[in-house]
Amino acid sequence: MTATAPGPLARRTIVVTRPAERAARLVNVLDQMGAHTVIAPAIHLTPARSAALSAAMRDLAAGAYAWIVLTSPATIATLDDRLTSGRDLRAKVAAVGEGTAAAFRRWVGREPDLLPRSFTVAALARAFPKAPPAGGRVLCPRADIAPEGLEDALADKGWTPTRVDAYRTTFPRSLPAEARAALRAGEVDAITFTSASTVRGFIGALGSIGLRGSPKVVCIGPVTAKEARAHGLVVHAVADPHTTDGLVAALERVFTPRRRAAPG
Repeated sequence: MTATAPGPLARRTIVVTRPAERAARLVNVLDQMGAHTVIAPAIHLTPARSAALSAAMRDLAAGAYAWIVLTSPATIATLDDRLTSGRDLRAKVAAVGEGTAAAFRRWVGREPDLLPRSFTVAALARAFPKAPPAGGRVLCPRADIAPEGLEDALADKGWTPTRVDAYRTTFPRSLPAEARAALRAGEVDAITFTSASTVRGFIGALGSIGLRGSPKVVCIGPVTAKEARAHGLVVHAVADPHTTDGLVAALERVFTPRRRAAPG
């Protein structure tokens, strides 16, 4: 039997900056491909606690919202904690991407009503339907640091959006010891970023360590890539589609030698 040649990620050291509770699938896939993963969460997520969120959850359970917009799997965890049952959700559901849609399916057991072709908040806003003549309310439970714009886009389409903080984002003061050691030694082959906030958190925690050895920077989508470039990072690949599988495929592309064209 002929041995299978190792893939492009075999023996590569890859830093995963996704929150620890959401990194398991990416880490497992990379491990199966022979990579050495270094988990270095660049953000920490905690459920929000506020009167505004409690009121929004009561209105949602009572059927007061026509739609709810889900922009992160972390939002679904908040809903699961606040609602008696996801099956009682009466509002239509718009999910920003496949990861969020998958988390919704696991929670409720059905498909979201809207999933844009491109997995970005801007694409979701463009794909969102116009409100009926009577209007309607849309609940937007989001991260406390999520940028503005989505709610304005929904209002322009005739909806009445309500934004509440579903979870709060904090940044670590420093990276884990394994990540610091690998970066100092120039042993990191690639760093993955799955949101703009992971870029900001990583840069803030990096301190004076620096990026020795010129590791490849691979981002899950264009918004994340834009943030990385704004911090002076060279982005080597952007996932397409903007999913965990797309991120892994982008890593493979980065480390796959390009074939030279045959002489004419």
